Amino acid sequence: MDMSQLSPEQKQAVMVQAQNEANQQIMQGMMDSMIKSCFNKCAGTSGDKLDSGEQRCMASCQDRYLDVRGAVQEALQKRQGMS
Repeated sequence: MDMSQLSPEQKQAVMVQAQNEANQQIMQGMMDSMIKSCFNKCAGTSGDKLDSGEQRCMASCQDRYLDVRGAVQEALQKRQGMS
């Protein structure tokens, strides 16, 4: 895409879309990391189901990750607003 032929509004739209896609990739990476990290931390050898302790561990671990995700999302939105 030749950005020099775009109007300022079109350039801004392209930049916003690129930033949104980058933010989405960051969030997806965090979710993938959460699943792997929490599972490795919490899942034991109880068979094919999580026992109640493992379930509590998973819920707590996911809550912490989601809190961090919210903080990161807020920071990304602030950064985007500053651009």
